[in-house]
Amino acid sequence: MNKIIAQVTIVPLGTGSTSLSFYVAEVEKVLMKYRDIKTQLTPMASILEGDIDEVLKAIREMHEVPFLKGAKRVSTRISIDDRRDKEATMEGKVKSVKSKMK
Repeated sequence: MNKIIAQVTIVPLGTGSTSLSFYVAEVEKVLMKYRDIKTQLTPMASILEGDIDEVLKAIREMHEVPFLKGAKRVSTRISIDDRRDKEATMEGKVKSVKSKMK
């Protein structure tokens, strides 16, 4: 299994409103059905941790949500941390940084 950590930001455009929380909630609902993907919602993005194929499948489905909800255009930004020398986790990355702050 090739486990990755991905950050994804999905921005619907052409919605007629500056508020995005409705779309964010609908996108997060998609992630609830991916039980093998660990997720973290942040104020600016969603973080996903799991098998690369499953994460990319989820992101593809997430990208479609704003279109299904009436958006005319969608901008999706993805950052992937794919470490192959050892397993990386969201918690492990944060713990590593915090340990160096002492």
